[in-house]
Amino acid sequence: MVPEELIKRSPLRILEQSLHGGLGNGNIGVIAARKGVGKTACLVNIAADLMLQEKRVIHVSFSENTRHIYAWYEDIFAELANRFKLDNAQHLHDNFLKNRIIMNFDQDTLDQEKIEKSIMTTIESCAFDANTIVFDDYDFGKSSAGNLHSLKNFASQLNLELWFSASVPDDHGYFDGSSIPETIQPFINEITIVICLQPCDHFIHLNLVKDHDAVMVGDPHLKLDPKVLLIAEEK
Repeated sequence: MVPEELIKRSPLRILEQSLHGGLGNGNIGVIAARKGVGKTACLVNIAADLMLQEKRVIHVSFSENTRHIYAWYEDIFAELANRFKLDNAQHLHDNFLKNRIIMNFDQDTLDQEKIEKSIMTTIESCAFDANTIVFDDYDFGKSSAGNLHSLKNFASQLNLELWFSASVPDDHGYFDGSSIPETIQPFINEITIVICLQPCDHFIHLNLVKDHDAVMVGDPHLKLDPKVLLIAEEK
């Protein structure tokens, strides 16, 4: 299978249809779930899909260790190569990784202005014309609506779209996807898209609870396989 066929058959095309074509430059999307459900895997799936389209992604992590992030990209590419019987997989793998930069920050010790400047320096010094930034393990409890507004302006200036993960307490009643999680309620005016991950018996369901100006917009018919945490089409 050639990469064009893989891109066309990606279940994320279904998500784009539900999102009226996608997130869009200058906009913020959030993947919300309780800890350990698959937020990072979902962000990596979004990033990998863009990377296969020769679009460039900066993966910003606020976790103490980034080894699991590198592993996720390797595992997801290996699964795609096996699932779609990719020809010349090693060549595709090398090109795939050229479209990604991973950065790591400590949200407790580095303020947002310095984070934005560091990202800008990386883009300029590496001549890395990024299309998307994903923010993994970002602690919304340590942030403010002003910070998110600043990041949104940053994204608009650079024609970027931003995806975040947001942790939700285990006892929060959002799992049916019918409401905006309390964790991100203070930021909702700055957020364009909210997707909640709902654990089920045999898969993890993706619930679309905000899409641009619409709230509780419906089911995009996407799920995560809990064994490999790859996005798969609903059967």
